[in-house]
Amino acid sequence: MRVRRPAVAGLLTAGLVGALLAGCGSAPTPPPVFNTPASVPPTPAPGRAAPAGQLDVATRTLDLARGDRPLPVTVWYPADDAGPFPVVLFSHGLGGEPADYQAVLAQWAAAGFVVAAPTYPFTSQGGSGGNALDVLNQPADASHVLDELLALDGRDGDEFAGRLDVERVAAAGHSAGGITTVGLFTAARDERLDAGVVLAGSALGVGTAFSGAAAPQLFIHGELDEVVSYASGKAAYDRVPWPKAMLSLPDGDHGQSLLRPGNPAYDVVIATSTDFLRWTLYGDGAARERLTEAPPAGVAVFDDQL
Repeated sequence: MRVRRPAVAGLLTAGLVGALLAGCGSAPTPPPVFNTPASVPPTPAPGRAAPAGQLDVATRTLDLARGDRPLPVTVWYPADDAGPFPVVLFSHGLGGEPADYQAVLAQWAAAGFVVAAPTYPFTSQGGSGGNALDVLNQPADASHVLDELLALDGRDGDEFAGRLDVERVAAAGHSAGGITTVGLFTAARDERLDAGVVLAGSALGVGTAFSGAAAPQLFIHGELDEVVSYASGKAAYDRVPWPKAMLSLPDGDHGQSLLRPGNPAYDVVIATSTDFLRWTLYGDGAARERLTEAPPAGVAVFDDQL
């Protein structure tokens, strides 16, 4: 297993703290784009072929904590004796909780991923005080959850023993969870991560100093987002120096069109994110080919720099 760098202490200056307090809706001036070419990571050779069809999904709760920070984790995983399965760490948005994202996370699990979603102590729906600034502590929380989860793969008698592909790990998140995800590739880089999915997120507070080995990134953002502006998400995307893609939804809002079934944008979000994960974590060539297909006109635009 790759060794994770220690989380960076003190992620923000006082000025950036003030920016976060001002709210996620304001769009900062887009920073310049990196021009330094990045080496494209080799397509991973699958430890096992990506599942051909939808798998049955089970759930499990892990009672974790990082010091005095409780981090209960809901895990959606394939109810299949086969394995190992790649792991996706998912971070919820401000005022949310993992159950809010069940439709998306269960779909990923059915496609062959173990999806672990912590409930953060101060930004969740039931969190203490709804402290938005605590987002800055969440990359370290997320890395701790990975520590504990991946350790179960080698724990005799645990139901996840031998079923987690500890060498194929991605991070994903929505809104404040998207900021948490960006932080895992910047100020608090977790070297175990092979890929990232940022849903309606930005780099506010965690910066754009992407570091470590190249890790493909997928950004998904509604152009009508009134909470985290499309411009701020695009600015973060532009700074990614690695293989990357951005799915833009012209009529998309902050969450409803991205995360709720029953509309064409949701179907595109699910298909694109699932194929991205299948390609980056399983080395699924067919999934990569599907990503090159243009989404339905008027529903989404896909910028492919993978």
